[in-house]
Amino acid sequence: MNSTRAILHVVAGILCDGQGRVMLAQRAAGSHMAGTWEFPGGKIDPGESAERALRRELREELGITAGAVEPLISVPWHYPEKSIVLHAFRVLDFHGEPQAREHAALRWIDPADALELKMPPPDRPIVNALRLPHYYAITPEPHGDDGAFLAALRRLVSTAGPTDEDGADATASTAKVAQLRVKTLAGDRFTRLVATARDIARSAGTTLLLNGHLQLARDLRLDGVHLPAAELMRLDARPLDRNRWVGASCHNAAELGHAAAIDVDFAVLGPVRPTPSHPDAPVLGWRRFAELVAAAPFPVFALGGLGPSDLADARSAGAHGIAGISAFWPKN
Repeated sequence: MNSTRAILHVVAGILCDGQGRVMLAQRAAGSHMAGTWEFPGGKIDPGESAERALRRELREELGITAGAVEPLISVPWHYPEKSIVLHAFRVLDFHGEPQAREHAALRWIDPADALELKMPPPDRPIVNALRLPHYYAITPEPHGDDGAFLAALRRLVSTAGPTDEDGADATASTAKVAQLRVKTLAGDRFTRLVATARDIARSAGTTLLLNGHLQLARDLRLDGVHLPAAELMRLDARPLDRNRWVGASCHNAAELGHAAAIDVDFAVLGPVRPTPSHPDAPVLGWRRFAELVAAAPFPVFALGGLGPSDLADARSAGAHGIAGISAFWPKN
């Protein structure tokens, strides 16, 4: 890749209906990647803001007027012939009936079903961002009491849970995707714990990823795997198909770059701040975090000394959301 070539900035709009479906548009014959399904949008003109370009493109392509919008994710992508950054926005409301003015067709689809469609590569991280909550809860160690640990896991995926500083219940978001991170168990006891945790999560409609132990995650048909940094760097390809999640722990640009190379769905990046468990570990701070995230072509959760009340700062720095243990794990 020629690092000196100009980067093309483009926008995409995510329109939702009352059933939680999103609108995709099929590229017309004769266009680049004709026949693929994408989120509608287009190029940002010189001197034009991303939001203004989005409103213009949606008016020109679909014949609608966008109301309130909010940033979802920015995806850097490098084709052989060009480099782009795709800025995706949620369109919270709009006026008019969408029409396929420049596309071959339009369709409403559940974000999870979009995995089965042929899409331009930069649009797939948008699908993952739509499917991920803003909070990613990570379990602590069982500390010798598997029963108490599993009871706490049940509370995590139930309706009761942590709140942010404004008193808003964060559990509805944290409980949708969680990571089972257990480093101190092995053998049959560990396998039983993982299988029971899987069943608890599924009964509550929660997606559960196993930290490491890739073969066990396959054998027990877990919803996915979360790769520790060392395991991430040993892989040369995505370890699971697209129907299951692959997350990764990253601490620097090299690890984020390798995560992109093996096609992970998302990453956690940190520590952003000092943590009680690693008080002397080097921290990124929000500025360095933002620099690293800007080059990552997938959603990234901020990790390290953070909780639900830090979500606004994290989103301002480019994060998809917040990951953590103590901020989300139910207290006794």
